[in-house]
Amino acid sequence: MSLSNIFAISGSAMSAQTVRLNTVASNIANADSVASSVDQTYRARKPVFEQMMTEEMRQRGWSASDDVMEGSAGMGVHVAGIVESDAPLKARFEPDSPMANEEGYVFYPNVNPVEEMADMMSASRSFQTNVEIMNSAKSMMQKMLTLGQS
Repeated sequence: MSLSNIFAISGSAMSAQTVRLNTVASNIANADSVASSVDQTYRARKPVFEQMMTEEMRQRGWSASDDVMEGSAGMGVHVAGIVESDAPLKARFEPDSPMANEEGYVFYPNVNPVEEMADMMSASRSFQTNVEIMNSAKSMMQKMLTLGQS
């Protein structure tokens, strides 16, 4: 693997973690929203990551040398989709609420704020790790250039 491929791999991981952070932000923002029916209630969303194979990376415009890509099975990650949680919604008896249905219940999302905060911290750390990987690769490439001039 050449150093230039590290940028493509880390870049794909950073893009995936950005989607993860945005999904967490959406979940937290909607954690206290209410609805009068199960169908209208916000459901927690989670991104699904998938290993990107070499041909997929070419199709998505990632650049890497052909000799390196031919010998590699996986060269990055992408978001295959975003799925809604099937955890049960929270129904609360609040007959005075303007959002209450005819039985007096309002429905709250199945968002667990503690889980979302842990997910946010994990995504943030993963993003930062990939930034550090890119910085290390950049430093190594600069060092190689200075060695080549000697």
